[in-house]
Amino acid sequence: MKLKYFSAPYLVWMVVFILVPLLMIAYFAFTNENGSFTIQYISDVGQYAGIFMRSIWLSLIATAICLVVAYPVAFLLSRMEKHKQGTMLMIVMLPMWMNFLLRTYAWMTLLGNNGIINQLLSHIGLGPYKLINTSAAVVLGMVYNYLPFMILPLYSVMVKIDKSLFEAASDLGSNPASVLLRVVIPLSVPGITSGITMVFVPAISTFIISRMLGGGSNLLIGDLIEMQFLGNAYNPHLGAAISLVLMVIILVIMTVMNQFDPDDQVLM
Repeated sequence: MKLKYFSAPYLVWMVVFILVPLLMIAYFAFTNENGSFTIQYISDVGQYAGIFMRSIWLSLIATAICLVVAYPVAFLLSRMEKHKQGTMLMIVMLPMWMNFLLRTYAWMTLLGNNGIINQLLSHIGLGPYKLINTSAAVVLGMVYNYLPFMILPLYSVMVKIDKSLFEAASDLGSNPASVLLRVVIPLSVPGITSGITMVFVPAISTFIISRMLGGGSNLLIGDLIEMQFLGNAYNPHLGAAISLVLMVIILVIMTVMNQFDPDDQVLM
């Protein structure tokens, strides 16, 4: 009985801040201005297929880059001495202590046509290059802002891998590459799947990064939804329909990622 009382605040929170908003989104997505049932707005989402594909593609690129960069960083962190790990983790998390918007503004200063990077390049006779208002700038913003969300899950899994497994693999004749492929990667699959989910989900729904670093020419799903609720083309029904489709896409991706059961990983 006591456990039920303790869980009551959590249940209330779930209902008020998760269930009710989801029901409201579903209601607006399947009704018109008069409150009548319709699937018109759901069908209208198809005309934005190009924006969905661009959002998915850029998010996949950003997630892949985060994984490639974060994996060796997390591994090195997990193999450090205990007293050094805390310091290094704090350095990884340090940018997250700054406001998300300010971090993105900083990249605008760096990537601008007269920004710091182009000024440095001009001193060696290069540029100026168009770095901002491009898809590459949007991906860079995603990687910078979401990289810690990839490092931390990988680190939390790798730090639990017993060092004796590496020694045993080496004693059995495995070279470093073989140890990585047959020991480290299979055991770190839970961290990989968690990291991919934690990076891809916010990346595909972002709108601040694409607006500030993409210059409006790289419209993503998040921008499209914001335009329907806060822009001149105010249409909450269409915005809710787009949000509902986006939720379905995210749920499908998370379901696929959850299929990678760590118990199914076999060391070869």
